[in-house]
Amino acid sequence: MTRHLPTRRLLLIAAALLGSAGLHGRAQAQNDYPDKPIKLVVGYSAGGPTDILARVFAQDIGTALGQSVIVENKPGANGNIATEYVQRAAPDGYTLVVNTISHNVNPLLQPERVKYDPVKDFTPVSMVAVLPQLIVVAGDSPYRTLGDLVKKAQSGPSAVSYGTAGVGGSAHLAAALLEQRTKTKMNHIPFKGNAPALTEVMAGRVDFMFFPMVGVSDFVASGRIRILATTTAQRHPDYPQVPTTAELGFKGFEDYAQPIGFIAPAGLPAPIAAKLDTAIAAALAKPAMQAKLKSLGAEVKHLGPAAYRQWLGEDRARWAQLIQSAGIKGE
Repeated sequence: MTRHLPTRRLLLIAAALLGSAGLHGRAQAQNDYPDKPIKLVVGYSAGGPTDILARVFAQDIGTALGQSVIVENKPGANGNIATEYVQRAAPDGYTLVVNTISHNVNPLLQPERVKYDPVKDFTPVSMVAVLPQLIVVAGDSPYRTLGDLVKKAQSGPSAVSYGTAGVGGSAHLAAALLEQRTKTKMNHIPFKGNAPALTEVMAGRVDFMFFPMVGVSDFVASGRIRILATTTAQRHPDYPQVPTTAELGFKGFEDYAQPIGFIAPAGLPAPIAAKLDTAIAAALAKPAMQAKLKSLGAEVKHLGPAAYRQWLGEDRARWAQLIQSAGIKGE
């Protein structure tokens, strides 16, 4: 006599077989990764520092993984268009965003427009560098030291002015941090970019600004600007005579440096994240890559997936506290 299995039992067996096939398929996909081109999305226009770094890394990562790595620019909304594009992508390792400070700061400055969670909605893959800044004044400025500048700022509200590339950018946030640490209120003058802000500083119409550590050496050599301090943890080898903010009594500025890293959509399998990080770390270890980073004003700082996730969480908390206490609002 033929015995028939109950329908419920047949369904359970079928589900188990399908689940096993699905797990095998996902494992095989991870083992075969990558088997098609990888896309690096940049939230800024071609030719800028982030774009240049992405293209340099793309070549080395592609060589290490044996696949093409394509850079795609999606500028706009201070990097938010690119970030949300990657947030919506499949978590398969074929779409990454090259993140900057805006990844953590945008949701804090514009919570009504930016809805993603910078940690929960993404898989951090690899951090490669930070971008410290210089505090600069005109070459003929009466402020010979950072102490001179702070003393003037403490004499009254808006006694000192500072320029930035716009509201909520790294220079603005760094100056807001300086205001908090010195218990002063300075006059913020935003411009459409760092270059016009620096022009006004050199002309003496704006007292100072925080400027990226690239593109100022000629101005320093010609005497058009003077560096009062660096936000690096140690004195910078290019400016060994310039003290750090920590040396001058303002510790912690080095923790607020802008990061450069690679981030994937949430749910990226750990083996793929590890494979990507290994390729990125190998590129980062090359002397040519380190020289390129230095030429763009960056300091090498590598963190893998787990460490980068922790760093992003801590960084978000730092900016949240500063933005709230300083009352900074997005444009």
